[in-house]
Amino acid sequence: MFTKEDILRIEERGADLRQVENQVRRLKIGFPWMRIVAPATPGHGIKVLSKSQEQEALDYYKNAVIHGKCKFVPASGAASRMFKDMFSGLDKLEAGEDLSPDAPGARLAARIKDFAFYSEEVFGEPEDSAAYREATLKKLLTDNGLGYGSKPKGVLRFHRYPSEVRTAIAEHLVEAKEYMRNDDGTCDLVVTISPEHRSLFEKALDEVLPEYESRYGTRYRVKFTYQAKSTDTIAVDSSNEPFRTREGELLFRPAGHGALIHNLDKVDAELVSIKNIDNVAHEKYLGITSLYKRVLMGVALSLRDRVFAYLRRLDAGASGELCSEIAGFLEKELLVTIPKSVPEEELPGILRSKLNRPIRVCGMVRNEGEPGGGPYIVKGKDGCDSLQILESVQINKEDPEAVSAMAQATHFNPVDLVCLLRDYKGEPFDLPSYVDQEAGFISSKSYQGRELKALELPGLWNGAMSDWNTLFVEVPSETFNPVKVVLDLLRPAHQA
Repeated sequence: MFTKEDILRIEERGADLRQVENQVRRLKIGFPWMRIVAPATPGHGIKVLSKSQEQEALDYYKNAVIHGKCKFVPASGAASRMFKDMFSGLDKLEAGEDLSPDAPGARLAARIKDFAFYSEEVFGEPEDSAAYREATLKKLLTDNGLGYGSKPKGVLRFHRYPSEVRTAIAEHLVEAKEYMRNDDGTCDLVVTISPEHRSLFEKALDEVLPEYESRYGTRYRVKFTYQAKSTDTIAVDSSNEPFRTREGELLFRPAGHGALIHNLDKVDAELVSIKNIDNVAHEKYLGITSLYKRVLMGVALSLRDRVFAYLRRLDAGASGELCSEIAGFLEKELLVTIPKSVPEEELPGILRSKLNRPIRVCGMVRNEGEPGGGPYIVKGKDGCDSLQILESVQINKEDPEAVSAMAQATHFNPVDLVCLLRDYKGEPFDLPSYVDQEAGFISSKSYQGRELKALELPGLWNGAMSDWNTLFVEVPSETFNPVKVVLDLLRPAHQA
């Protein structure tokens, strides 16, 4: 299957032959469907906090001891999907066709002045003509103008203010000083980027950091991290043989955000907030965003301290009464069930393994038609139920019970996570050891006009965190304001 030259190239990428052979095997046999017990819903998997409970969480966060905080921002890749409709519109215009008034490209040109990236120097005064629409899309997408079609979302101008225009990464800096400031006044951010985009991010930061540090009285420490080439996965063709380019070389592809668990594992902080690069809003939403981030952190820290207390009690002696209390806590608070068939002598060890894990508290938004994965109660391989975030591709659409669970789901995952990465002895968890390797999925792609099958690693907030202690907490929809397509910037959350 592999030549000596193939093996050499595999090793040059930091991988090994067995790893790649296992990937080919997985592409052949596929992944098992997730065994859904029920959707997580309010009162049964999703906590809906009262105002008094929110205040308790805020107070807990304010008074808790935290060994370092960090904002982790997945921002890899170019914004090509954000402008997919614009490229399509430009193709039509260049072919001599005009766009209908409701076409995305026409809507953008008609409201070009409402975008933060507009300037008269670049786009001129708007006109209702095919020529202006074509010129506008060219100036937006190509290097003859802003070149946004090949730039990462993080450096694009998202929001306009009376005295400045902010990029997405600038808004993350403003957010960070609100809820991630350390006791010494610093704010730590780790941003995952593609190596070829580093200079663009550095330039965007250089333009604002001195002003923001002076304005907000903080010192930002921003680190860039790359998705390692060793985490790329091999592609196969329709016959499940390793896909080869026209030059005869093996094709490896980035394996999705699940590869970032290795980057997260290197973060030197106890508490980490995770939020995607495009999920930022105009500063008028900063109050509610910051409020619920601090609520989630308070909930997470309270859970941490209860878990740590149980682990210390287990260290002192595992009585039957204590084991019963811990099992009840796991079932009531985390929906982690221990099978009744577990022998009594094995119970303390199993309870310890369920307690002594990384913690994540995930904000969940009521489903109002936005795309995204959702919260479910899932049966694990060990027979224990647990709370998990699933993507739709992980759910068997031919299973009536699974389809029914999807239909009953009330919330979706906006990627609004608070994570605690150290154990009760202060040691960092080895995050890759908590990944469910069978929670990835296979997608259909193409390369050089040929179809291929691509392997996606277990997602960062899906299978990569499968064996974590998890809580789902409802947060308001106002805290979720993603920019998936450029026209999303016309929504109220992104307008002054």
